[in-house]
Amino acid sequence: MPESRKEEEPKLKKVVEGANDLSLGISIVVAILIGIGIGIGLQKLFGVRWVIWIGVVIGVGAALRNIQIAYSKQKHALDELAKDPRYKTRRFDYEDDEE
Repeated sequence: MPESRKEEEPKLKKVVEGANDLSLGISIVVAILIGIGIGIGLQKLFGVRWVIWIGVVIGVGAALRNIQIAYSKQKHALDELAKDPRYKTRRFDYEDDEE
């Protein structure tokens, strides 16, 4: 197999990464809705009205966890990019400018 074929990225990699980035907002809404669904189920199971708030808390917690996961992935990607020598910042010696 030629070397260029081994290093070639999958064709849909950029599309999948873009969809993953866009899905954060959707996953937040879905997590909260699922939590509310759990709360409604608990309310019907136990017959207590305030139990729905347990589901809301579960949903908000899941949404915050999704945000944390997305943040850590983005931070990891930016840390990898910072290691790339093409993007290193060049330090200037300001003492030379005073002359």
